[in-house]
Amino acid sequence: MSAMKPAALALLVALAHPAQAEAPPPVVAQEIEALLDSIESSGCRFNRNGTWYAAEKVRSHLQTKLDYIAKRGKLTSTEQFIDLAASKSSVSGKPYLIQCGSDPEQASRAWLLQKLKALRS
Repeated sequence: MSAMKPAALALLVALAHPAQAEAPPPVVAQEIEALLDSIESSGCRFNRNGTWYAAEKVRSHLQTKLDYIAKRGKLTSTEQFIDLAASKSSVSGKPYLIQCGSDPEQASRAWLLQKLKALRS
């Protein structure tokens, strides 16, 4: 465990307290669902640990991570979901990337925060 990256260790510690588990606030749940819908319908491809995946597979993967986080801790913001589940691999620590059409690839965190900003406006 000494070789574990600090971010992965912090995630494990944060998720190790199931007594704190509770559903996210309704607005957070709605925003996350809208982001997952945006991913699925984007037609973009996502890079996770060096492999490119279709948007539908990414939605499924992020839903699994969301379910895991929600069962183990208090999810209080959509940004927290983006940071804990949708920005990087919790195993390798590598950032997730997204590429839409012929646009250059970018960090999924930036793409998701842009989508969240548009949802909120």
